[in-house]
Amino acid sequence: MASYDVIVIGSGPGGYVAAIRCAQLGLKTACAEGRETLGGTCLNVGCIPSKALLHASHQLHEAEHNFAKMGLKGKSPSVDWTQMLAYKDDTIGQNTKGIEFLFKKNKIDWLKGWGTIPEAGKVKVGEETHEARNIIIASGSEASSLPGVEIDEKTVVTSTGALELPKIPKKMVVIGAGVIGLELGSVYSRLGSQVTVVEFLDHVTPGMDGEVQKNFQKLLKKQGLDFVMGAAVQSVDKLKTKAKVNYTLRKDDSEHQLDADVVLVATGRKPYTDGLGLEALGVETTDRGQIKTDAHWQTNVEGIYAIGDAIEGPMLAHKAEDEGMAAAEVIAGKAGHVNYGVIPSVIYTHPEVAAVGETEESLKEQGRAYKVGKFMFMGNGRAKANFASDGFVKILADKETDRILGAHIIGPMAGDLVHEICVAMEFGAAAEDVALTCHAHPTYSEAVREAALACGDGPIHA
Repeated sequence: MASYDVIVIGSGPGGYVAAIRCAQLGLKTACAEGRETLGGTCLNVGCIPSKALLHASHQLHEAEHNFAKMGLKGKSPSVDWTQMLAYKDDTIGQNTKGIEFLFKKNKIDWLKGWGTIPEAGKVKVGEETHEARNIIIASGSEASSLPGVEIDEKTVVTSTGALELPKIPKKMVVIGAGVIGLELGSVYSRLGSQVTVVEFLDHVTPGMDGEVQKNFQKLLKKQGLDFVMGAAVQSVDKLKTKAKVNYTLRKDDSEHQLDADVVLVATGRKPYTDGLGLEALGVETTDRGQIKTDAHWQTNVEGIYAIGDAIEGPMLAHKAEDEGMAAAEVIAGKAGHVNYGVIPSVIYTHPEVAAVGETEESLKEQGRAYKVGKFMFMGNGRAKANFASDGFVKILADKETDRILGAHIIGPMAGDLVHEICVAMEFGAAAEDVALTCHAHPTYSEAVREAALACGDGPIHA
């Protein structure tokens, strides 16, 4: 029986980062992972492969729509789907092997197999039981479905199946207009599928700034995605090679059907904690199946911690990473810290969408006085040259103190631009601080400065 200071269960972004940080802090560390490769959902069947397909399909879109305008003449590329999937798999392989290398470098033992916790201080992997002074549960999440919708990962798929379809479908129905549905819907739309997104609510991307939601949906419609909003999916009938999606419209209860070759169920995710043995241990969970933790990521059972998608909060890889580092610091006797008010979120469509902090809706709910600084990418020289002038930067600042409360960006490289605001918010900066900072010209980042200027006397290029 091996003995460790820490055993981490799960090697996704939260788990592997927690393991590396524990090892860096001098703790003898192991990580239990049942997949053939490290990296969890994110690296194997989530963030990384979907970004590879988004990148490839965006290049196709550029070739079809913008190359000729720049004097790049010739036939548009044809799609070799097998090769595109091979490129995606190669991208996954490079990333997962990278984590294996980091484990070896930091002397972290990979316990191959699914971990269970028979009692506090012990982790069983396969037939072997290991002792651990501390256990970090980083078991992640799995796709959730709807009643009446049976997933087979062939005709009715989750994001996992959508990343390895044998061929590009003629018609795809996406259930759910959240991040996953819109990203993968974009991929297949660019590759030639007729994509229809069916959403229960009246707007896309729940929880995002209302103005961004409206603009985002408009831009996606322009790109060829169809939307059925305010629709409750009742069931999916699987025929021999196709499927029928049955839904009712909430406004009048009228019944409708959609035909599809493939149905992508993108209705969110739920914590994956089955088989860990939490109930027998008496680990408390919420009614949504999330593990309850205190301010130091410890459960009600001493020595057992939990992070990432398995606990409350946004299901984001970088949130899990932050918690993984913080939990490791706490176990090592230091002060772990996560600023939950400054966790950005990004949608990797084109244009990208990024957000951090408060929305106008949340500020109104709180009754806080705020001001809005906004700048359209249409006024940005670099964006115009690159056929990327759709969208805007919006900064929300306190009306009295000018302190930045949030930012919402829809436009080119939004996922990278938002981090300037994250750093500013971490330092408690005012919009004026960003406005007075010299930004290189011509860059997309000038749009962020202009939005900050718009919180004061006004932008220059609008």
